[in-house]
Amino acid sequence: MSISALLSQYGDRYLTALFTTWKLTALSFLGAFLIGILITVIRVCPIKPLRISGDFYVQIFRNIPGACLLILLVYALPYLKLTFPYDTCVLIATTLIPSAFCSEHLMSGMNTISPGQIEAARALGLTFPQMIRRIIIPQALRSSVLPMTNLLVATMLTTSLASQVPMRPMELTGLVSYINTHATGGVTAFAISAALYCATALVIGLIGSLIDRKVRILR
Repeated sequence: MSISALLSQYGDRYLTALFTTWKLTALSFLGAFLIGILITVIRVCPIKPLRISGDFYVQIFRNIPGACLLILLVYALPYLKLTFPYDTCVLIATTLIPSAFCSEHLMSGMNTISPGQIEAARALGLTFPQMIRRIIIPQALRSSVLPMTNLLVATMLTTSLASQVPMRPMELTGLVSYINTHATGGVTAFAISAALYCATALVIGLIGSLIDRKVRILR
């Protein structure tokens, strides 16, 4: 089937799938960002058991395949009397995995902070929460804009996990499976979705570069 034939027949579905992908990406990244900040704070706090638990969280969700996590959420949790809608399972899977990488990026950003600033903060009598809020996290965020931009793109690609469950409305990868099940879309159906993924990633990259140039800490 040609591109024009596909777009004329499934153009509205592609548009809906694109907005669904954007929605999943935004929600997943926001959740991953907030959880990542929390886990990062736990990993650098003075309480050793919390630091260990934070590192354990990162090691688990940084190394577990997304499909495996989704299968656990959809098919294993019901045996524990925990049943979530498909949309919720996809959102959980696409949030927990990027949150571990978000924490790693923030930890790398923290390494750019000179020890002198921490010593000065302690000399001024700032508590750990005050140092985290006023000194550490703001500078770590400014130093990790580009890694966070890459994480946002990776989160968008991770939303393709939604194609593994009967989610409605479908995202871009799920729509390709739907088209090839009901018609002969072939490689063309994949090419259209890939072009939409690439266009979105390009826009994200450009915006991330602009933000980085504005907030970058010059040393």
